[in-house]
Amino acid sequence: MLRGAAASLHAALASVDKDAGNLRRALRKSRRREQWRAAALVLPLFVFLAACFVVPIGAMLSHGVIDPDIVRILPTVTDALKSWDGHELPPESAYAALITDIRAAREAGTLASAATRLNYDVPGFRTLLFGTGRQLPAELSGSSRETLIAIDPKWGDRETWAALRRAGGPLTDFYVLGALDLRRDADGSITGAPREQRVFRDVLGRTLWISAMVTVICLVLGYPVAYVIAAQPPARAGVLLFLVLLPFWTSLLVRTVAWVVLLQKEGVLNSLFLSLGIIDEPLKMIFNRFAVYVAMVHVLLPFMVLPVYSVMRSIPASYVRAASSLGARPFTAFWRVYLPQTLPGIGAGCLIVFIQALGYYITPALVGGADDQMISYFIAFYAGRTVNWGMAAALSIMLLTATLLLYAVYNRLIGVERMRLG
Repeated sequence: MLRGAAASLHAALASVDKDAGNLRRALRKSRRREQWRAAALVLPLFVFLAACFVVPIGAMLSHGVIDPDIVRILPTVTDALKSWDGHELPPESAYAALITDIRAAREAGTLASAATRLNYDVPGFRTLLFGTGRQLPAELSGSSRETLIAIDPKWGDRETWAALRRAGGPLTDFYVLGALDLRRDADGSITGAPREQRVFRDVLGRTLWISAMVTVICLVLGYPVAYVIAAQPPARAGVLLFLVLLPFWTSLLVRTVAWVVLLQKEGVLNSLFLSLGIIDEPLKMIFNRFAVYVAMVHVLLPFMVLPVYSVMRSIPASYVRAASSLGARPFTAFWRVYLPQTLPGIGAGCLIVFIQALGYYITPALVGGADDQMISYFIAFYAGRTVNWGMAAALSIMLLTATLLLYAVYNRLIGVERMRLG
């Protein structure tokens, strides 16, 4: 009898285990269906982001590290220079390969692209390449080396051939080093650019400094504004928030031009100060760093107010009252109880303002002077005026790297998971 009961119990337990296993498999299958369904819903968004954001930006940035022009236009000499040690002039075969490539490039009409790329590295290379192409004889009377050096003595300089080898690609560090005011010499060692050509490190430092100052000013002005709004009843807070958001209804260009009208020598502010007798002669308030700070803070201030306000709104007022009831002075209660709870909002606001300030172009270009232009101005200059996509991409890489470093520092100090906006 006991054996029969045990067998029945064992069979019942086996049936329960089987049913539980079937239930777990059904749940996993249902969960996978839900995951695939969710993935299908967001797939169009990912495709859109990839097609309109990731791929175009990646293609643009790739120009900073990919250099295919020379290997495509002058393939024979590029291949011949791969085995050159760089200590002496290249062998005769390299000179002959160059003559062959120049003739082929002239017939194909692609010599201008190669000349433009090499001129970025060695000024005057464009003239050298075109002059050599025009003066090459149909039949060589001597060696290829003697022929090229006779056309232009620069073909007897090791630096000329080193520039050709550096441009051989397809991968290159030429543009990235140039964006850091560095370059490679004839031996391949990294050295500093000539003093008169060192501009980009100063530009990057200026961009970071202006962005940091704008962020600090926005924080100093925006924190009290957010505090006042958070302390108001909901109806009044809504009106104040509407006033904060009102500038968003106006174009950035219009707001910047408005500051030109206000700050110029015969502008509204100078006319007002002169009529009130505050000043004796017009102040210079435009086309300088002061105008850049004023215009940028005016545009970016709401991006500081909103994140800070959204965090302040979620802080119960009872915390500060409890600290005061326990004997804390108002400043102590604010400093030790209220302010630490607003740090996520401060961090989010500073991060948003600083990152946006890094990429500013229109405002410094319109209200700033020659020494107030930020790195975006030079990106636009190389992309639009000189059509030097490699340098524009390298400067963009510097800007992106600075943004990622800032994000990493913020994540280390505060933590992205604490960036809650209400």
